Amino acid sequence: MARLNADTADDRDVALAAARQALGGDDRTFLDRFAQSFPILHELFAQLYGDRADGREALASVIAAAAASWRARPAALKVHDAEREAHPDWFQSERMLGGVCYVDRYGGTLAGIRAQIPYFRELGLTYLHLMPLFASPEGNNDGGYAVSSYRQVDPPLGTMEELADLASDLRDAGISLVVDFIFNHTSDEHEWARKAVAGEPGFEDFYLIFPDRSMPDRYEETVREIFPDDHPGAFVQLPDGRWIWATFYHFQWDLNYANPAVFQAMAGEMLFLANQGVEILRMDAVAFIWKRLGTACESLSEAHLLLRAFNAVLHMGAPSVLFKSEAIVHPDEVVAYISPEECRLSYNPLQMALTWEALATRDGRLLQQALERRHALPAGTAWVNYVRSHDDIGWTFADEDAAELGIEGYPHRRFLNDFYVGRIEGTFSRGVPFQENPKTGDARIAGTTASLAGIEAGDDGGEDRVILAHAIALSTGGIPLIYLGDEVAQLNDYTYRDDPARAGDSRWVHRPERPEAAYAARHDLSTSAGRVHERLTALIAARRRTRELAGNTLLPFEAHEPSVIGYQRPGDDDTVLVLANVGDHAVPVDAATLSGFSPEAVDVVTDRPIRLDDGLELPAHGFVWLRVKPA
Repeated sequence: MARLNADTADDRDVALAAARQALGGDDRTFLDRFAQSFPILHELFAQLYGDRADGREALASVIAAAAASWRARPAALKVHDAEREAHPDWFQSERMLGGVCYVDRYGGTLAGIRAQIPYFRELGLTYLHLMPLFASPEGNNDGGYAVSSYRQVDPPLGTMEELADLASDLRDAGISLVVDFIFNHTSDEHEWARKAVAGEPGFEDFYLIFPDRSMPDRYEETVREIFPDDHPGAFVQLPDGRWIWATFYHFQWDLNYANPAVFQAMAGEMLFLANQGVEILRMDAVAFIWKRLGTACESLSEAHLLLRAFNAVLHMGAPSVLFKSEAIVHPDEVVAYISPEECRLSYNPLQMALTWEALATRDGRLLQQALERRHALPAGTAWVNYVRSHDDIGWTFADEDAAELGIEGYPHRRFLNDFYVGRIEGTFSRGVPFQENPKTGDARIAGTTASLAGIEAGDDGGEDRVILAHAIALSTGGIPLIYLGDEVAQLNDYTYRDDPARAGDSRWVHRPERPEAAYAARHDLSTSAGRVHERLTALIAARRRTRELAGNTLLPFEAHEPSVIGYQRPGDDDTVLVLANVGDHAVPVDAATLSGFSPEAVDVVTDRPIRLDDGLELPAHGFVWLRVKPA
């Protein structure tokens, strides 16, 4: 075996020969991309694997896999690649709208999801995230996040051929398919895991396995305990007495990316999914993918190198595929993963968490501060703004930001947890705690939007809070994301407690099956489902016709009221001013505050003219999107 050469020409020749062999000759399109990507990938491999004797062979094998994947890529997807390259900022359009659901919970099967395409078009979706749908262990499998095969759909849901057909139908309907790429770990039933435990050559270091507690004890001096209810620390013991790294559940074993064979294998899985028509890969748990003794093993520099390297591979074999980052970490670390070279898209966990914080406290200052300081992104990237997801709500704000407003982080998080699980007198929320740690008092929150916002409790402001939270997500830029069912005010589902495979994971409370009765009532304004649906779809329609809401550019606006969040979305000629009142009482915004704008404005939701020279009043949990001009 040969190490990576300091002179890239030799390594380039080896890789180019491997590519041509996989292509069956010369393919100018691929070879042009190879010329662009190889120097980048070579440098990244040198940093990641330059000290390994198998580095050069691994690099050549990765290039060959990308070439073979390109050769096999369906013609329709190659046309799509060209279209996306001609319009690289397609995901920043004001017409973008995302939806997310579990296949089995929402449609039963992939065929059932396919049958919902007319409804998805009615709602205006352009992006559909299907939660983990790959083969996984029976019983508790972390909602599908324990993958036993990346190339097999969970049989009750359908087949990989059906997934490819669904992707094609969605693409024809103008909807991009998004799936999770769980690349920090596999299930303990994955073929690689079984071979690694058996010591089969080539797989013995696919995972981090140690003969005794010596190394695990040293690592655990600095790493976090993520799921204390499942197992202490970061390791679990194998039946033969050895210890294996399992950051999350005991049946989810972390991959060892210090081994270039793991990179090669996972690049192959990405390319395979890309050729099924997947357009966006949600990169799960990106912060955890590299381990280094003496550190927290989170957000290490090598994690960024890996993402860039995977991007370079996809640029050659499937150039239209984008990465979406899932990093629920300190806000500064979240932003570090967002760039055209790493993840073009990212969840915006800070905005999500602080929307709920503002509704609980009736104080918008922490969210306002975040919009002013932490909303900007590099060119060519975008937030995915969401009200809630399949996962829990964790209070991810930075303590130093909160301290500037006189808020102490730890007790404030405890208050928010108590508020949203109903431990505070007068709360409107009906959430439940997830992974409450009795040693630290830490917890996260689970619940549907309607149940967290007060509809389940019968609170008069519940529907208004649901709409207000979505109005913020829809107007701050990027891709707004709806957990499907929230648009018809679905409530918590407590039946998970009767299912032994789910009873220990309270997040199933907000993963109900498709609420058929609520959808049937979506045009009945005598129901919460009908009222929420009508108001939310009106906002979606308004966003689609409001060019200023495209992209990410956001300028702050000080409304001089603690409960009012304000920001501007500038356009070429006009600006859309957003004002949102998270309080329980009506709040005036006086004429002096609005004096920087011409008195004539237009409400873009209702298309009605509004005058600003006498100020305006925001009702409790009310908001406006106003098209304004400078005074």
